[in-house]
Amino acid sequence: MHNKLNAARLGALLGMSSLSTMAHAEPDALAKAFGTRETVISASLSPDGQKIALVTAGAGRTTRTYVLNAQEGAEPKVVAGASGKPEYLYRCNWASNDRLACTIGGESRVGDDVYGFSSIFAVDAAGGNVRPLSKRHGENALGFDLRGGEIIDLTAGEEGSVLMTRSYVPEAKVGSLIDQKLQGLGVDRVDTRTGGAKRIEQPQALAFDYISDGRGTVRVMGLQENKGSGYAKGTFRYLYRSKGKNDWSSLSVYDMRDRTGFVPFAVDAEKDIVYGLEQVDGRQALVSIALNPGLEKKVVYAHPNVDVTSLVQVGRDRHVVGAGFSEDHGEVVYFDEQVKALVASLGKALGGKAVYIGDMSQDRQRVLVWAGSDTDPGQYYLFDRTAKKLSPVMPDRPELAGQTLAQMKSISYKASDGTVIPAYLTLPPGKDSAKGLPAIVMPHGGPESRDEWGFDWLSQYYAARGFAVIQPQFRGSAGFGEQWLMQNGYRSWRTAIGDIVDAGRWLVAEGIADPAKLTIAGWSYGGYAALQAQAVDPKLFKAVVAIAPVTDFADRIRRSQYNADYLLQQQRMGTGSDAADASPINHAAEFRAPVLMFHGTDDGNVDISQARAMQSKLEGAGKRSRLVVYDGLTHGLNDSDARADMLQQSADFLLQAGK
Repeated sequence: MHNKLNAARLGALLGMSSLSTMAHAEPDALAKAFGTRETVISASLSPDGQKIALVTAGAGRTTRTYVLNAQEGAEPKVVAGASGKPEYLYRCNWASNDRLACTIGGESRVGDDVYGFSSIFAVDAAGGNVRPLSKRHGENALGFDLRGGEIIDLTAGEEGSVLMTRSYVPEAKVGSLIDQKLQGLGVDRVDTRTGGAKRIEQPQALAFDYISDGRGTVRVMGLQENKGSGYAKGTFRYLYRSKGKNDWSSLSVYDMRDRTGFVPFAVDAEKDIVYGLEQVDGRQALVSIALNPGLEKKVVYAHPNVDVTSLVQVGRDRHVVGAGFSEDHGEVVYFDEQVKALVASLGKALGGKAVYIGDMSQDRQRVLVWAGSDTDPGQYYLFDRTAKKLSPVMPDRPELAGQTLAQMKSISYKASDGTVIPAYLTLPPGKDSAKGLPAIVMPHGGPESRDEWGFDWLSQYYAARGFAVIQPQFRGSAGFGEQWLMQNGYRSWRTAIGDIVDAGRWLVAEGIADPAKLTIAGWSYGGYAALQAQAVDPKLFKAVVAIAPVTDFADRIRRSQYNADYLLQQQRMGTGSDAADASPINHAAEFRAPVLMFHGTDDGNVDISQARAMQSKLEGAGKRSRLVVYDGLTHGLNDSDARADMLQQSADFLLQAGK
């Protein structure tokens, strides 16, 4: 039995169709529909299961938090909002049945640098009584720390209180004996109703992570080691606390340079163990370690072909019930038989779609679930286990209702050295056997990332415009084991870019792509790869689109010299002639294809100076290139107007290839 739960009313309140005109031609209806951001950013269920909090994307770059009563006829209520200039709402969690704790943050440019910031505040489920929960730094602070902290336990033992990390900065005042010497990240129990706090863990200067047991007790702490110069060493030391003890003991060491060691993620209070990920036989596996002096280690689950990439947690205590991995499709191995049966039954009821549990009520009788597929952008549902009632809450992309979407197929092709490369192929709807199509090779970002089967707004839009889209999981991608990851797609760029170029050659050899209309497009590392492909085979691709691309390794490293990760950036990107050869900016003279780039001015991941320098070099070399700049936007271009504009311009540009 289904109950629509006011989806239409909420959709009307969101105002998703209110789009403003960008520079250049107005995006058409198709670009607007696909460019509109995913409606539901996060969803959570109150402890009693009677209310749902939805953080949603509104018009342009705005975000809103709505509270819905889980009953027919109830009116959704806006309890918080952010303009996106520069603040965005990211998530809201229930501290109690009538109180929400929400995270807000963003990035902002100050001079030559972009700074990220975050903050946590509490608000009543009915709206009002807003209280800041993050640590406030006084006017006499001797520095700054823009970390707003993170909620690590919603079950802090006191109604309406949470355990959260908070950052401390030393304070002093000339002529006064009163000062505050605490520095670093600690843990406080914070009353969300009053904002009052009690210190649970003393701030540590090198602390970056704390893990609670889901019952209000901190059991694990992470410390970042450095070389004494202030630069991060790339080594992370984890400590644990035995049950009932206050002292810390050594748990593990993780070295990100060679990706060795155990990284903890969640504590099971009942079993008195910590779950985490660690390499086993060259692949990442789910491992547990006993939180006592014996430190007994067990491999909970290891996949023979791919990495375990996530822990699946449910309930307010974030109980670990499974391990996530992806071969062709994302999959979960469940250890909890009840959860396994629940997911299986819901998947069957929803027509075989992928189902993920988002949240549960305290008694676990009401469950917030998400279901979707490659041809279904997804939908949140509320399932009442007692009444056996499944109620739709809100679709992720209502603008695409009625739009025919394309199937994403898992395929493979051989690279030039004979290595079999996995990939995803999306053909225009209704053209499963079409030949001679305009085509796009679309490498993912990261590079230590991967694509996964499911709805992808970029590939779906381009498919709707008539393109064949291939997404290669080139060597340098994450999830396929240590050997596949190599150094990474930057240091091993010749192999990674070679695999990406070979995806285009495969499309032509199979007759899928018209060689005169073969193009390449990517975002972040994918944008880098799209540009750097011109250094490998400048004749193959007839047009290049690069969104927020890395273009100049030397400048990227230079800009990080005052950051803690300076030495790590050097190791990741390389130095000297190797880094110069890996940088697209040094190959501008070799470019034959026209280039279109997009970048936001407040991108803290890849500074816009990278795209501007590339544009200058291409212009100086007499090449065809254009850079579209979005003022105030960050790496993800989290603005529906900007995304629609980018889609329209990029597809129009790529369709001109070969003409």
